[in-house]
Parts: sequence; structure tokens; C-alpha cells
Amino acid sequence: MIDIQERLTAFAMLGATWVMWLLIILSIIGVAIIFERIYYFFASRDDVRALQEDLRLLLAKNDIPGARERLSQSKSFQARIVYSGIEVVADGPEAVEERLAGETAIARTQMERNLGFLGTVGNNAPFVGLLGTVIGVIKAFHVLDESAGKVTSGLMTEIGEALVATAIGLLVALPAVAFFNYFQRLIRYRLTWADALGRDLLAYLKGGERDGAE
Repeated sequence: MIDIQERLTAFAMLGATWVMWLLIILSIIGVAIIFERIYYFFASRDDVRALQEDLRLLLAKNDIPGARERLSQSKSFQARIVYSGIEVVADGPEAVEERLAGETAIARTQMERNLGFLGTVGNNAPFVGLLGTVIGVIKAFHVLDESAGKVTSGLMTEIGEALVATAIGLLVALPAVAFFNYFQRLIRYRLTWADALGRDLLAYLKGGERDGAE
């Protein structure tokens, strides 16, 4: 037990500086992910409402090749998902539905890439900062003990580092959480539109089946 306590004390004597550097590194990685995801989503945007109107018009004319061509012109994930379904329209609605589900899962995975790291940093950076604060306070008490209870500049430095660690942890966490939530809402928005376009295609196919049966 004494050996463990001595090791923990020695660890605390390292101070909170390394914790702050760790938070800075995590912040740099998080910012890089944020900018990469912003560019990724920006490059794959499109006017999906106009795409839906064009797709409905082409399907109403039974122009499957035209609908396929219109979807191929869009760089959005919504168009990519529906395009995968329209490739197997000859196999029936069930095949189209399965293809849409599979492509939706792939698109979700691609859009959520690296967001797990962002969410982890956002949730845990304050605790890492708190760890730095605890370490800094322990070291400050050690300095206070060595100075026989006198308030020295070294003591104030250790206390300052301890408080700064918590502040840095919060500053790292806030933008990470904000952008993580924003990206998740954006992904849900895009997948909702993909589902709407896919349902338009399925409605067209099922309507054709009913017309054929009649």
C-alpha cells in the first residue's frame, strides 16, 4: 500500500502540464476532423427538393433511364442511395427495398466517420481537465508542505496550472460536442430525405404492380 501511495505521489509530482498538452493535442485532432467533415458534407450537398420533384416527374412518365441519369448527376448521398435502388427495379420492390437499406447503412457509416472520436473528446475532455486539476492541487499541497505553510510563487504557479487544466478541458469539450451534435442532425436530415426519395421509387413500383394486376 505504501509503495502504491509513493508511486501515485511521484506521478502527481509531474504536475498538470502534460495533461494540458494532451488536451491541446486532442483539440488539434478534433479541429482537423471538424474541418474535414465540414468540407465532406459541403462537397456532397445538393438541392434535394428539386431532385425529388424531377424524380417524381420522370417516374410519372415511366422514364426509368431518365430517372437514373438524373440521379447520377447529383453528388448527394440521397441520390446515391436511390440510384442503388433504381439499378434493380427489374427485380421488383423487395429487391429495391433491400438495396436501399444496404446503401443507406453504407452512407451512414461514411458520414459518421471520425465522429466517434469527436464525441469521445467532447464527453471526456472535462474529466481529463479535472484530472489535471487534481494533480495540480496535490502538487500544490506538496509545495505548501515543503515551504512550511508559506505561500510562495511556486505554490501559486501550481494552483494556477491546476485551474487552467479544467478551463482547457471545457474549452476543448464545448466545440467538440457542438459540432458532433450538428453533424448528427445533418446526417439524420440527409437520411430522412434519402428515405423519402426511396419511398417515392417504391410507391412507383408498387403502383405499377397494381396496375399490371388490374
